[in-house]
Amino acid sequence: MNKTLSRNPSPADQHHAGLAIAGGTLEALKWVALACMALDHVNKYLWGQRFGVAFELGRLAMPLFGFVLMYNLARPGACRDGLHARVARRLLVAGALAAPASVALIGGWPLNILFTLLAATCIVWLIERGGAVRRAWAVLVFVAAGAVVEFWWFGLLSCLGAWAFCRKPSGLRLAAWTAALSTLWIVNRSFAALACLPLVWTACRVEIPVPRHRWAFYAFYPAHLSAIALWVELN
Repeated sequence: MNKTLSRNPSPADQHHAGLAIAGGTLEALKWVALACMALDHVNKYLWGQRFGVAFELGRLAMPLFGFVLMYNLARPGACRDGLHARVARRLLVAGALAAPASVALIGGWPLNILFTLLAATCIVWLIERGGAVRRAWAVLVFVAAGAVVEFWWFGLLSCLGAWAFCRKPSGLRLAAWTAALSTLWIVNRSFAALACLPLVWTACRVEIPVPRHRWAFYAFYPAHLSAIALWVELN
């Protein structure tokens, strides 16, 4: 195991065979991502992207969301317990609810980030299930979905890199995840996504008592995007 991104697990984390991050700390990462995303959207759609710092902070949102999701999907037994299917259903519903606002703000293409996370969830589920046919389907989903979802193939790569690292941390897998995050420069014209790595490193070493709100992200995304779209429409 990579010693640079791990710590002795607390009792709540001992069922995870890879990284050990306290549940409250993982939830805190999600809230950091939510704040960065909301700030980025307000800056983009309401402030005309006047604030460069807000833009750079916004580049952290997708990789952090992807990491938190992949950390949970990489838990031993997640596939057996049906976690992938449950998460996929939630992402599909929330993504569909956010679609009208997303279309109003940016058009019908690409599909919003929840569909990026949905595609990544489906890919890792197919890989986890194993077999040549399912792996071929995983490749097909990657190629096809990457053409239509937000952050395209580069967003999917960053999620898959995080998942591989969470399953079995190593220097090689950390390098692969870092390389995947670096490809987001093609979309962002910024390497700010790499800043999620020190945040994850810190998360492995601190415990933050943040209560979990399972539906917060799924509700917040379509709600805040709809509010922004309505404000833009009315003004």
